[in-house]
Formats: sequence, C-alpha cells, structure tokens
Amino acid sequence: MTSNLRKLQVMALGVVTLLAAEVAPAVAQPAGPSPAEQLRRDTKAIHALGVSGVQARVIAPDGRQSVATSGTADLNTGRPVSSGGYFRMASTSKTLVATVVLQLEAEGRLSLDDTVDQWLPGVVRGNGNDGSQITVRHLLQHTSAIRDALPGYTTPKEYYQQRHRIYEPEQLVELAMGHKPKGFSPGKGWAYSNTGYILLDLIIRKATGHPAHQEINNRVLRPLGLDQTRWMGTSPTLPRPHAQAYQLFGPGSRVNVTDQIPVDHANLAWVTTTRDENRFLRALLDGRLLPARQLARMKRTVAVSADVQELWPDGRYGLGLVERPLRCGGTYWSHEGGDGGYITLNGVTDDGRRSAVVSMSEARGDTEEHILEQENAASALIEHALCARDSSTP
Repeated sequence: MTSNLRKLQVMALGVVTLLAAEVAPAVAQPAGPSPAEQLRRDTKAIHALGVSGVQARVIAPDGRQSVATSGTADLNTGRPVSSGGYFRMASTSKTLVATVVLQLEAEGRLSLDDTVDQWLPGVVRGNGNDGSQITVRHLLQHTSAIRDALPGYTTPKEYYQQRHRIYEPEQLVELAMGHKPKGFSPGKGWAYSNTGYILLDLIIRKATGHPAHQEINNRVLRPLGLDQTRWMGTSPTLPRPHAQAYQLFGPGSRVNVTDQIPVDHANLAWVTTTRDENRFLRALLDGRLLPARQLARMKRTVAVSADVQELWPDGRYGLGLVERPLRCGGTYWSHEGGDGGYITLNGVTDDGRRSAVVSMSEARGDTEEHILEQENAASALIEHALCARDSSTP
C-alpha cells in the first residue's frame, strides 16, 4: 500500500463525515426507518460501493439483537454472507492486549510508568530509539514515537510471495529498530505503532510467564464465554463459516487474500465474530473487565496526528481504545481492525449498553476515493446504530 490513506486503512483508523441534517422550524418531519431497516440499508449501501460481503450486528440496551448481511461470501460460488461468520480481528485485538496490561497494573504486577528497558533490557536501541525513555503507557497510547516497519504487500505478486512467511516478534522489533523514531520525544506526539503492541505482548509474557494470547484467553475470553474468539497462531485459515476476503489492488485486480499468515501472528492472529466483538466491547465499557480506576485510565485520551485528524475529525486515542463523537450527542468507544482483506468497524456507547459491529470482507485499498467511501459508509452504519432509540429486531 503506497499512500498514507491506504496505510491508515490497514491500521484500522476510520473516518466519520456525517453532517447534521437541517430541519426547518415548525415543519413536521416524516418518521425515519426503524433501526432494523436502517441497518439493512446501511449494509446494502456498503455492498453497493463494490465491497463483496458485509455483515453487521447491533445489540440494544435491552439485549435484543439486530443483524443484517449483504453481498456474497464467495465471488466464485455466490453463497450468501453468514451473520455468524468468522473474520480476522486485526487491530481490534489491541484492545484485548490493553485490557490485560491494565489488569496486571491493577494487580500490582507492573506500572504504566515502567520503562521498556525495565522489562526488555536492550531491546529498544539504535538509530535514536531509547527504551529507557519509553513507558508502558507510551506503548499503549501510540505516543512512543517507535516506527512501524512491518513487512507487507502492495501487489498481487508480493501477496503470493509473502503470504506464508513467518516472523517472530523479536524479528519485527528488530526491523523497527533499523529506523529512526518519529519526529517527537516519547509522550510528546502521536503516531500509530503496531511495533509498540508487539513490545506489549513481550512485556505481558515477561510479567506473567505466559504468552499474551494465553493471558487474553484466561483473563478475558473464558470469563465472558467468548468461545467464538480464537487465536490462530501461524494457521493461514479461519474457522467455518467465513467469507472469503478480497483485496482490491487496482482496476481488474481483485485478489482473494484469505489464505495468509498475519505478519504479526503473535498479536494479529485473532479471529472473532460480530457476536463476540459486541459482547467484548460491552463488557469492557460496563466495567466487567477492569476496576473503575483502570477503566478511567484507559479512557484518558490524547489528540491523534494531523494526518489521521483529516480522516477522523475530533477522534482521540486512549489506552488501546478510541473515542469518537456521536452526531446525536456524547461520544462512543471503538477500535477498528483491518488485515488481510477484512475491514471491521465497531462502537459501544459510554455506558456499554448499545453496541454495533460491521465486518466487511473486502478492502478497497486501490485508491484514496475508495478507501474514504468504504470508511465513511461503515462509520455511518455505526453512527446510525448507536444513535437509534428503538431496540426492535428485524
């Protein structure tokens, strides 16, 4: 992916460009569609852009669920999209990692002010990188200034060459250390860094004696009964059912990219469903996973970089959690994910009572226009769902 917009899509940062409708005074407005009908319209609107498959699920405050699908799960067979289909969680798993780190802090097993060097001596070194100046909080909030250097593919040929290549976390950190930091001191700026979360995985392993995915399973997934969220390791496949994932590289260049090993398999090899992702976000925001003090720390946000602000007006980043404004008032919390053709947006209200997840099985990353269209349409679905007042089910 060559453009900044394309990179941001992989990093799973969304954009909201809804405008408030002008209402003439004293003129009665027709009733809008029900939330269930709006969800159907929104999934169809995403599919109409050229996205092959879309599935969405909304959970209302009373627990009732609305689901909608559009498009196809397989362009060759035309089979329908399953509302319970698996997809790669991608960067939404950063919220899982952050939750475990904050649980460890609550237990007194680490501090957010601990430096990387205290846990991983000598790992962050070279080219101006200094682990003695970077804290756990900096890693969680993307304020470490550590650059991303993850290998990736920008053409179909590169995809077929690299899709089964395996990198260990230490190798990926070493690649990042070959680059100078971003142009700010730790804590004095913001730049999205997958490498920072690789380091957090390593710190969890050092603090607990177990891999991060095992701690996530024991501390988050099992207590919540999220049996549809699984760590796949170096497996290039997903559980069934799942939609085939496609990447649009250019006109006439749509490639099925389902079969691949996530380059950061230790951190990004999670698969999930819209059911489980909704349930996780609701449990996090309603206080079932973190003590009040740690949840409050997770929700202390900072401004993101200027380039992201262009795509994501007024968005802010906490500790593995994104805050966005709602057109109907207040804010919501989310963490999008995009990897290997799957693009997923999500959101949950501040009280954890209403949530929405939309997963798309195609990344239209060939042009800036397509990226913006896809992100805008998915963001509109989340906004409509979270601002709805009716909890009716389709």
